[in-house]
Amino acid sequence: MTSLLTIFLSVFFAELGDKTQLASIMFASDKNNNPYLVFLAASAALVASTALAVMLGSAAEKWLTFFPLKLIAGVGFVAIGIWTIYSHFSGN
Repeated sequence: MTSLLTIFLSVFFAELGDKTQLASIMFASDKNNNPYLVFLAASAALVASTALAVMLGSAAEKWLTFFPLKLIAGVGFVAIGIWTIYSHFSGN
């Protein structure tokens, strides 16, 4: 149960304020779109992208067990953060 809660909270907080959530807000605010259909479509998209990530992660685990994946993921997040900060200050 602890693992399930950890995964839920990690994904939940990672998605808050994300571009996909902002896109969902935009679609839901359009009076031509049914909010229930926006919810269903956005939910289905998140489920599909998560399923793809889980499948790729499961496949990668078989071939990448000798790499420290948490370290690689951490370095990737730091690199994205540095790139974002650089883009902000460089005016791009």
